[in-house]
Amino acid sequence: MIATTLARILTKGDRVAVSNVTGREAMGVSIASQQYCGNIVGGWALGHDDEVIAVPRGRDIRVFGQFADLLKALPARERPNKVVVYSPPDAVYGDVKEVVENGQGIVKTLFVVTEHVSVEVTAKLRRLCDLARMDIIGCNTLGVINAPAGVRVGAVGGDAPGESFLPGSATIISNSGNLVNTIATYLQSAGLGISFGISTGKDPLILTPLKDFLVLAEKDPRTRIVVLYVEPGGTYERDALELLRRRKYTKPLLVFVAGAFAEGRDISLGHAGGVVDGPCTSATDKMRLFDEYFGSAPFNPADTRAASRHLARTRRGLRATTLHALVPAAKVLMEVLRLKPDFKPVRPVALNPWIVDLGALADKLPASLALQPGNVPSPYKELLAQQLKGGLGRVVARQSMRNASHASSNDGATPRVYGYSLPALMERPAPFAQAVLLAWLGSPPARDFEPRLFEMCLTASLTNGPGSISAQGAKLAASAGNEPHTAMMATLGAIGSIHGGNGKEAARFLVRLFRETGLVDPYDRKKAPNLDQRVQAYVADYQHRKSAAKNAGVEMEKVPCLGHPVFNREAVNYDPRERVISRYLEAQGLYNVFLDFYHRLARELQRQGVTSKVHAVNVDAVLTCVCLGIAWPLLVEKKITLERAVDLPFLTFALGRVAGGAAEYLDHRESGTDMDMRVPVSECRELTRPRD
Repeated sequence: MIATTLARILTKGDRVAVSNVTGREAMGVSIASQQYCGNIVGGWALGHDDEVIAVPRGRDIRVFGQFADLLKALPARERPNKVVVYSPPDAVYGDVKEVVENGQGIVKTLFVVTEHVSVEVTAKLRRLCDLARMDIIGCNTLGVINAPAGVRVGAVGGDAPGESFLPGSATIISNSGNLVNTIATYLQSAGLGISFGISTGKDPLILTPLKDFLVLAEKDPRTRIVVLYVEPGGTYERDALELLRRRKYTKPLLVFVAGAFAEGRDISLGHAGGVVDGPCTSATDKMRLFDEYFGSAPFNPADTRAASRHLARTRRGLRATTLHALVPAAKVLMEVLRLKPDFKPVRPVALNPWIVDLGALADKLPASLALQPGNVPSPYKELLAQQLKGGLGRVVARQSMRNASHASSNDGATPRVYGYSLPALMERPAPFAQAVLLAWLGSPPARDFEPRLFEMCLTASLTNGPGSISAQGAKLAASAGNEPHTAMMATLGAIGSIHGGNGKEAARFLVRLFRETGLVDPYDRKKAPNLDQRVQAYVADYQHRKSAAKNAGVEMEKVPCLGHPVFNREAVNYDPRERVISRYLEAQGLYNVFLDFYHRLARELQRQGVTSKVHAVNVDAVLTCVCLGIAWPLLVEKKITLERAVDLPFLTFALGRVAGGAAEYLDHRESGTDMDMRVPVSECRELTRPRD
């Protein structure tokens, strides 16, 4: 390395520039860094010249089109000596080359945050920076923090680095960026603060190896303990330990090697670049190397005397076998080597689960695992309370899926939908409706009338006449000589926000109106909210917005699914398909609060003079009312997401309509009539006059 101390890598007074600063991650991290230490002098991103990133409680960040533009615009005292690279993998080499060519003699260190940079490109980056006498750290680094100086580059420490990184005497060097943060918080329980937190990255080729950082840590006067987090892959630890033996390294190490559990299993740990290939690259190999260096067995929290005896003899350090064991290991290390804590221990390491309600799981857990609700700290406590109060539907944590499906399975004997036997479903009344509702909602229909209602909705969606957009798509597919499945695809392709998509808009409309009412079951008349009040309030607001839109000369947003282009000739208009479903509900003694609301709304709009006639409650509306009514209890119980519930009416329309599209195809193919959409020559001349 060019740097001779850790402080040369990052210290107070350094000036930082950020590439691709307008990207989502780069912008968020830069704003947080600017609020923490204010060391960013600018950034650059192609096509974003002269933009400014606003920083609340901090200095705004100027954006330039290129790095060269940034250098020209800034006075000499503000030119960056550190650069953080957030560029996409394909752009990393070009941006680093631009920094090297324009910033030689100015820029001292580059930090490449980008992951998935090829080995070939990474090697070229190393060569570029060596020739320019610049240090480069990464790729795939989270950055570096100098806690006593209160400065950082990258995202080490997250949005609140001052909480995790209390100033002190431990330097953390980690393959994982997030584990730098975790270990820093853990060490507070041992009374240890942080001098430096360093994320080396964990790509196949690491630009600054572990041994270089260890040498600088030994020279750092504030660092008394070096803490290492190690993952499988690479031989950097072996090379580092060979160097430490030759140098007779003077500072104790506290080490945790992760990843042994993954060995022998078809899973990976940590970073994609952590490739285990060859000797000394597996977690087990690395554990052995450190144990040989320390000359002792791994640290056992239950037998601290043995660890103390070995440590007093070798003074080299300890290897913890679990992450949380780093805290007692650090305490033993400081006691044996007579190192005073940096401060009174804080943040005791203890399990504090943020559990609100385990639900049915509580009855299935053994007593040893039946955790009690923990104390949620602010501001998360207030945010959680807010979400629980008004939230509808389950919130799913996004995660990568690999050969996993909850919706379907097949064990070689029985195909299943959400665990339910498909052959068994076939024997039930209305089996298709039963199976589709199960597939779409994740649980079987709760009430006997739901499959019948759902089948009526599918039938209502079958056709809207030969002139509908989706029917035309199927006919055109037949005229072109395509196979039947293409007609079904053409039908689906012709369904959009205007034709068929209104159901989604209606669902969002009803959710907005009813989510705060305490509604539990839309089919329970006794517990329905006061609809007259809600209808009158909505119509009054609608009339006000309609008047304002007219005065402003803009088009007013219409009530979704109210009105029909065909059934609109009478003083009181009805979609005949909606009437069939309404009559079925009445005959069965059933009730749907959403459908009742729609009818009341249509009448009230006419009564108050907002419209001149009673609009038909169309088929998209009734599909929405039925489907949302079925899904609503699952929403309230947070068994499904709001997005899933909103999609149901659209899916119902599409499923019914694609069957109708197949019918249009079959008939059109057999009729022997092509749909010739060519425009006669005479009309072409009239529409577009020749100019030559």
